[in-house]
Amino acid sequence: MKDKQFKAWGATRSKGKLNFILISGVLSYGLPMFIMMAFVTKPYAEGFSSKAAIIHYIAWPVAGFLFGVTVWYITEYKYKKALASRTKP
Repeated sequence: MKDKQFKAWGATRSKGKLNFILISGVLSYGLPMFIMMAFVTKPYAEGFSSKAAIIHYIAWPVAGFLFGVTVWYITEYKYKKALASRTKP
């Protein structure tokens, strides 16, 4: 992990895991995917209560949450590995 990335992740992790997951996962991944897929698959052609629309309401926020969790743990692993290598004498 480069020095700039190391410092940036230190600042990000100080805000907390839940904040990261909600902002970077649900809002930055889940919401845009929800919007894009709404245009691509047209789940609202039969109205907002169609089965496809309901699936989109559930699937993309969950996918965003899982994306955020995955990115958090991968980056946290890299951060701890870099921290350990920096603290060795």
